[in-house]
Amino acid sequence: MPKVLQICVEGNTGSTGTIAESIGKIALNSGWESYIAFGRFPRESNSKLIKIGNYWDIFLHGIETRIFDRHGLGSRGATKKLIKEIIQIAPDVIHLHHLHGYYINIEILFKFLSENNIPVVWTFHDCWSITGHCTYFDYIGCDKWKTECNNCPQMKEYPASIFIDRSKKNFYLKKSLFNSVDNLTVVSVSNWLNDIVGKSFMRKLSRKVIYNGVDVELFKPSSSNNIKEKFSIESKFLIFGLATTWSKRKGLDDFIKLSKNIDENAIIILVGLNTAQIKTLPKNIIGLQRTENVQELVDLYVASDVFLNLSVEETFGLTTAEALSCGTPAIVYDATASPELIDNHTGIIVEKNNIQSLLVAIEEIKKNGKSFYTEHCRTRAVKYFDKNIRFKEYFDLYNEKLNTI
Repeated sequence: MPKVLQICVEGNTGSTGTIAESIGKIALNSGWESYIAFGRFPRESNSKLIKIGNYWDIFLHGIETRIFDRHGLGSRGATKKLIKEIIQIAPDVIHLHHLHGYYINIEILFKFLSENNIPVVWTFHDCWSITGHCTYFDYIGCDKWKTECNNCPQMKEYPASIFIDRSKKNFYLKKSLFNSVDNLTVVSVSNWLNDIVGKSFMRKLSRKVIYNGVDVELFKPSSSNNIKEKFSIESKFLIFGLATTWSKRKGLDDFIKLSKNIDENAIIILVGLNTAQIKTLPKNIIGLQRTENVQELVDLYVASDVFLNLSVEETFGLTTAEALSCGTPAIVYDATASPELIDNHTGIIVEKNNIQSLLVAIEEIKKNGKSFYTEHCRTRAVKYFDKNIRFKEYFDLYNEKLNTI
């Protein structure tokens, strides 16, 4: 029986953790054994879970990052222990996800991968793997990752370093490590990200695009919904926004600017805010904290008249795909991967940070009515973002790699 082992920062939580879980289910249903090695936040899983390290490993890795800018280079003991477990399991395929997050040592891991002829699939969910420090760079217009990272302008951004800039050393170390594995395929979650990887030091590796997937049987239109009643906004035009964490890059400032310009018949709901952010919101924005209650999110998507993704940097945009699957049109910025997810029948693309263009787009959605878009949104989501179809592409890739050994 073939075996796949995935390595992911979260165990069946968060967007990446749930993606790994879904891929594991497909492998299990196809007669494979599935293992997921994770750093933190586990939930019950169909796969066999392997905990990497402990609280102190993560804490010390964080200290090493903050002081020396050595992110991905801590967790030495935890990674050596993981390698021993991998050897015992003897997986036929290893599937990597995020390798940042204070939980694994990339030197030890890639030394093992380069010395063993195990097929490797690596899904890129952001850009950390091709830079000397940051996870995103488009927002500040930095192109150093194309030639050589140095004097990083984002040292205080995740994974933040307070004192030392090691971006140049990190850049060349990653370049050496990540090109050392012969049988490695990089999977990008959008065409935009694939194009970025094609301009990086990993350009010569095998590459493929697989969109992230949505549970279209869970995220679907519904007639029974009490969200507007719950918040006493029955007569309001509901604008919805969602993020794991909110920042200027994710569009929080633009939502606040937008709130000052929308009419009194509109209301904004934002999910994923912290308590400090909620306290500073204007009256026409309802702020909610992050929730793991998926049905609550589905209800919010379904109740909304329009979904806004105002992030200026998206490698995919899972929330946009979820909104479409629920039959809700989306407005996104003309930036990075966001425009790939919608078309003229499912939403509107506007110039990034242009509040006036946002207002015009919202008025167009309002004029047409949500029902004008719902069927188109649902059809597009099922065609392009059904997780059962998208994640089966990973299983097909596993078999393809095994057949080439």
